[in-house]
Amino acid sequence: MDTQNRATPPAEPEAETAQPGENSRRDSTALYALLKKRPFIIAGPCVLESFELALSTALAVREAAEAAGLAAVFKSSYDKANRSSVSGFRGPGQELGLEWLARIREESGLPVLTDIHEREEAILAAKTVDILQIPALLSRQTSLLLAAGQTGRIVNIKKGQFLSPAEMRGSLEKVRSTGNGLVMATERGSSFGYNNLVVDMRSFGVMREFDAPLIMDATHAAQLPGSLGGSSGGERRHVPILARAAVAAGADGIFMECHPDPDRALCDGPNSLRLKDLPALLKTLSALWEVCRAGC
Repeated sequence: MDTQNRATPPAEPEAETAQPGENSRRDSTALYALLKKRPFIIAGPCVLESFELALSTALAVREAAEAAGLAAVFKSSYDKANRSSVSGFRGPGQELGLEWLARIREESGLPVLTDIHEREEAILAAKTVDILQIPALLSRQTSLLLAAGQTGRIVNIKKGQFLSPAEMRGSLEKVRSTGNGLVMATERGSSFGYNNLVVDMRSFGVMREFDAPLIMDATHAAQLPGSLGGSSGGERRHVPILARAAVAAGADGIFMECHPDPDRALCDGPNSLRLKDLPALLKTLSALWEVCRAGC
């Protein structure tokens, strides 16, 4: 195609910019600097099932991370808008969910992360949470990436199952084009035939060139997407293997969904880590990080 004859694409409409205040912007910059410096985990239940369960999980995550000498971020979603089935549990919704996340942030002392699926969500979410996460299926959505970047918050982009590691540069640059350099990239596996994922650990070497903290989503990478018909299955036993391998491959942080009773979780239970198994795994990961950062 003759590129000289292509029509110029319309400019993206400028989203209303959240105004978190100078202190909040400094907080985002300080948190980002910490996550670039120290190994960290992002952990919590897939979706907000109840305030009590989420808070107790956040406190357990904080305790396990502190014991392992790791920085920690609590994660959970107020609306899982991409469930396999229309009957799948989605969460409490944005208004109540953000209220819960604000309370969890205050009571646990942990920074919090949540997903956004539409550009209009970015403004309100940015007033409450520390990190906005772009789901893998939306990792190339320009309007969403720009809206997230314009908030000034840290933006974590999940690599789409359909993207090569090199293609993530474009998604990161969309956020950076807003003047917000607080961006991170998360590997979560690539589609491998139907209902399966595979992780190419070379992706950390490729994405290291993008000058952003790199994260391994060890639980979604153990997912078997859509394999249960109306929901996704998973192989929880592979989560520690993927986490350990990613640390050795150069990941700066590990993302893990965890739940007190995954077999009864309302979302992504089959690939979620049992909360009781988190402390031992974090101590192992901390030891691996120490060895690898010493020049392994």
